[in-house]
Amino acid sequence: MTPTLTPPPEAPAPPVAEERCDRCNAAGKLRIVLAGGGDLVFCGHHANRFAPQLLKLAVDVASAPDFEWRRSDATADDLLS
Repeated sequence: MTPTLTPPPEAPAPPVAEERCDRCNAAGKLRIVLAGGGDLVFCGHHANRFAPQLLKLAVDVASAPDFEWRRSDATADDLLS
């Protein structure tokens, strides 16, 4: 049996200028890749607001070069605002 080489998975590309947030239609700043396939794009506000939940869902993440994501630094107060 001949072994089959599988290429390494490609890293997700950061959102491009035309991509919009899946929550509010603002400019996309963060792309998360889901375990079941597919991806979601979020603006900076929603990426930071839902950071803890997004980290639980994401298998890979890519952000725009001009965006600094808070990741798990979000607090419960941030999630309620």
